Amino acid sequence: MAGGDRPEDEAYAERGVRAAPALGGEERRRLLDGAHHDPHALLGAHPVRGGVLFRTLRPYARSVTVTAAGLRARLRAEGDGLFSGVLPLREIPDYRLLVSYEDAELELHDPYRFLPALGPFDLHLIGEGRHEELWRALGARPMTHQGVSGTRFTVWAPNALGVRLTGDFSYWDGTALPMRSLGGSGVWELFLPGVGEGALYKFEITRPDGGRTLRADPMARRTECPPATASVVHASHHRWGDGAWMARRKGGRVHELPFSVYEVHLPSWRPGLTYRQLAQQLPAYVADLGFTHVELMPVAEHPFGGSWGYQVTGFYAPTARLGTPDDFKYLVDALHQAGIGVLVDWVPAHFPKDDWALAEFDGRPLYEPADPLRAAHPDWGTLEFDYGRTEVRNFLVANAVYWCEEFHIDGLRVDAVASMLYLDYSREPGQWTPNAHGGRENLDAVAFLQEMNATVYRRCPGVVTIAEESTAWDGVTRATHHTGPSGFGGLGFGLKWNMGWMHDSLGYLAHEPVHRKHHHHEMTFSMVYAYSENYVLPISHDEVVHGKRSLVSKMPGDWWQRRADHRAYLGFMWAHPGKQLLFMGQEFAQGAEWSEAHGPDWWLLDPSYSAEPDHRGVRDLVRDLNRVYAATPALWQRDTSPEGFSWVEGDAREDNVFAFLRFDAEGSPLLAISNFSPVVRHEYRIGVPDAVPMWREVLNTDDRRYGGSGVANSEPLKAEATGWHGRPASVLPVLPPLATIWLRPA
Repeated sequence: MAGGDRPEDEAYAERGVRAAPALGGEERRRLLDGAHHDPHALLGAHPVRGGVLFRTLRPYARSVTVTAAGLRARLRAEGDGLFSGVLPLREIPDYRLLVSYEDAELELHDPYRFLPALGPFDLHLIGEGRHEELWRALGARPMTHQGVSGTRFTVWAPNALGVRLTGDFSYWDGTALPMRSLGGSGVWELFLPGVGEGALYKFEITRPDGGRTLRADPMARRTECPPATASVVHASHHRWGDGAWMARRKGGRVHELPFSVYEVHLPSWRPGLTYRQLAQQLPAYVADLGFTHVELMPVAEHPFGGSWGYQVTGFYAPTARLGTPDDFKYLVDALHQAGIGVLVDWVPAHFPKDDWALAEFDGRPLYEPADPLRAAHPDWGTLEFDYGRTEVRNFLVANAVYWCEEFHIDGLRVDAVASMLYLDYSREPGQWTPNAHGGRENLDAVAFLQEMNATVYRRCPGVVTIAEESTAWDGVTRATHHTGPSGFGGLGFGLKWNMGWMHDSLGYLAHEPVHRKHHHHEMTFSMVYAYSENYVLPISHDEVVHGKRSLVSKMPGDWWQRRADHRAYLGFMWAHPGKQLLFMGQEFAQGAEWSEAHGPDWWLLDPSYSAEPDHRGVRDLVRDLNRVYAATPALWQRDTSPEGFSWVEGDAREDNVFAFLRFDAEGSPLLAISNFSPVVRHEYRIGVPDAVPMWREVLNTDDRRYGGSGVANSEPLKAEATGWHGRPASVLPVLPPLATIWLRPA
């Protein structure tokens, strides 16, 4: 008899309760070991001959009583936390369980009285690998089911013998909460009444070998803050205020619009700021500098901050280091309302081996290939995805859609595409297996990327996908249905990082001016292939870490010369065909490499610092570059068309001079001239179209406001009828030292 119970209460409680048939030994063992595929068949309420059988699994409980209208019946203890009994009822009532513990008594709904909360159509789409809104089917979803509030938990674990739910709501003991397998889908489900937003949870998976592993939810939309690893039940309550932005986005043609990107590592841009605090500072800063977009280094949850987010464990959850998913939405909303697009780095190439995350998730390779040689990523100690498995491909394709639809992200920059495309990437002979045709191409990865791009562009008009692809793969930005010379359809990306331009141009600038004539081709070669893809010109975080030095520190000479080269290079870059990307800190010529521990050296812009004008001048230049760029269609309207560019002087290697024309859709030109030598070149004749009688200087990186020497073309330049550079007319500008100038029709 329970302590404190009166004999008459006990007699009342057990009146009419018959002993339930005992569970078979094997069924009982599997249930208690967390290895049963259908616990709902054993637990809950079931009609039997002579009444209704109730059975529940409540470890540590002293008693369990079934309560309903006009009913209060105590179940019989079976041992091992099992309580059962047969009540003489005609039908299953709307009942609850009154569970008594040593120091508490809880009244709750029985999770095992509910039908599955996931329908057959969802399971069909999951099986087909075509569930484009997978996050609505899998994971933790607060909902009302059969009139009761709670959370539906679902997880894909096809190799598991059993799955149990555990969390702070069960004192992290999953014994009482086994989940059911839904047919042959590999999906396990449990609706848990009374559990809602903010609850912590994981899945306890019984592996094929009988061992157990405790796993975070691959589909979790919110996580604990690292180093804690639990998943968090989440429902969004953010109300978007960016309707005007989203409406404009649908009709945008990225290739024919201004597109200059400020790359940001959110945790270190202003260390210590949350998403909401960043929303008060970042949009204003970026808008003031005139960038059209920010690109955020990966924001998906990752356990090791030093990975900068490129080793993801929570693909559906913004990192909790800076706040909640709704807080991140607040930041995106604020950027949109400031007129700034948001790109995020997305990492479908690999994932870390943490034993609480995706690696051998249900006891066998699941998200990764079964072949260890195929699974191990040779460069980063991580695992590659199995792109040939429909459910894995679905997980990733839906994830791309998720960020664009749920968080209003305007573009995905896909990391490490080259490592996905080649079976022999960073592998020696004998360490990789050819494809079905004997080649080195990863055909499954190609199909995945094509499907991802096609799906994103179909579902999310105005969104752009960008490939970080460092090889000469044919057709990265070609439509997926257009077959190229290699026999493959295009990958379907909107843009591609131009890694060749980046390496060549930075290599040229690293030489002393006197030696640059021997490397002149490194600055012109990019135009040989400039229209083979739709390019972004990236000066990214990868170029200013790990001993590569910051952008200004790559330049030779003294401090003045390095800053002058830095400014001239930015002027050349902004005029070159392609979109622009600049990593934070480079906009004010930070001299030190970036470190995620402390971020940009903002103190360089402190007015009390003696060299502050030098750094402020570079930032002022970046602002003016973006301002003039946005106002000059010649610099972006025909960015992907050869008709939008023409060399004027591409072979002045002895002078370190480059000159070219850009044209807008109406044929209106901009003339860009770069002088990468430290001498002033007076009356340097440049051929121009005869249709423009006068030219005026609209930007000069040598302007004193930027920290330059002030050599300028202050008066309009009159075109002379002297043919030059194969053109009918010419002008005689002065070329400042280590500088780029832009001229437009006066």
